[in-house]
Amino acid sequence: MKKHVIYSVQYGWLLLVGLLLLTACQSQTAVSTTGCLACHEGIEEISNSHPMERFACVTCHRGNERTADKGEAHEGMLGGRNPSDLAVVDEACGSCHADHIHRVKTSVQATYTGAIAQIGYAFGVQPDLTARYGAIAVTDDEVVGKTAVSSLTLFQPAANAPAPVHQFAENCLDCHLSSEPISEPSYYRSTGCSSCHMIYADDGLYRGSDPTINKSEHGHAVTHQMTTAIPYSQCNHCHNRGNFSMRDMSFHPREDAPSGRFEQYYQPIGQFTRCEWTLDCVDCHTREEVMGDGDIHSNEKEIQYVQCRTCHGTREERPLTQKITDPDDIALKMATLNPIIDLKIGDTVLATERGEPLWNIRQVEDGSLQMIGKVTKLALPVVQVMDTTCEQKVDEQESYYCHECHAVEH
Repeated sequence: MKKHVIYSVQYGWLLLVGLLLLTACQSQTAVSTTGCLACHEGIEEISNSHPMERFACVTCHRGNERTADKGEAHEGMLGGRNPSDLAVVDEACGSCHADHIHRVKTSVQATYTGAIAQIGYAFGVQPDLTARYGAIAVTDDEVVGKTAVSSLTLFQPAANAPAPVHQFAENCLDCHLSSEPISEPSYYRSTGCSSCHMIYADDGLYRGSDPTINKSEHGHAVTHQMTTAIPYSQCNHCHNRGNFSMRDMSFHPREDAPSGRFEQYYQPIGQFTRCEWTLDCVDCHTREEVMGDGDIHSNEKEIQYVQCRTCHGTREERPLTQKITDPDDIALKMATLNPIIDLKIGDTVLATERGEPLWNIRQVEDGSLQMIGKVTKLALPVVQVMDTTCEQKVDEQESYYCHECHAVEH
């Protein structure tokens, strides 16, 4: 009898401890999913691939979800409000996105190698145009391309470097992914991965539902959401706001005030084709061109390879295509991230010379090609040179050749 009493008492204590632990776990789970949202109620889910029921705010942002004190809650957050900043993105996102991060950090957009090498060579700091220095220091342990380099040293001009090189370093490093943007209309953007994937309006004002974000304070994304449907206007925050001058080593902003797509899309410098006006940048430029291919390149020309014939073919041959047969095909994954097209196994899509699928350009029933705009969702026919009287030569792929016949009036 005594032994049974002892076991009953021990079992009772274990049951009590178990109930306490269960209650504590349930309480922690509740705090984990609602702690940040107690203040940020209504904030948008960052993306469909990061649902709130699976990813708590602190999964990426860190901080302390178990306190209502603002200072304590935000203490230890990575990158301030931006865990995708290149200084912290490895810690914040590296467990899932190591490959993406490596590609971005070695990309020309992050390293700014082309401009730095041009200035270094022009003023005798380096003997040729091969990249040696970058806006960030980076190493690549698996060099693939013939012209790629294995590492970059942080660009910091020596004390005895020519004055123009110092002026360049002081005035002309505002356009790489690690730099803070100019805090003026039309320049607002984030840093790191969200430089592209988080959309900013020209006025930098938040238009979402988070009550803690000041809707009259400039410098915020439109909403707390990342996307792969990146409009040309987002690219313009860096690529179409003015020019750097080698005469005075400073940035000269545009003097005009763009009011329509024509003015916004390009500076008033001449002609462009219907493709360049109707489409968004992401409709033509591939993942490798924009995010990098993992190699460290000395300039943009080494990585940019899509040409007019990639989509339109030539008088001698049609563009490359590939049939989707693998359920893990990257084309299907991209179509899931930006569901503008019901892509499926058995479909035939356009492909680049490097084998990258242009997943939003699909062969339709009559054998022709149709593009669905990644941002606009417009369905557009992809006309083939072989089906026209076009006199294009195979080696004339720059867009200015097309301007002779296909320039759009505005």
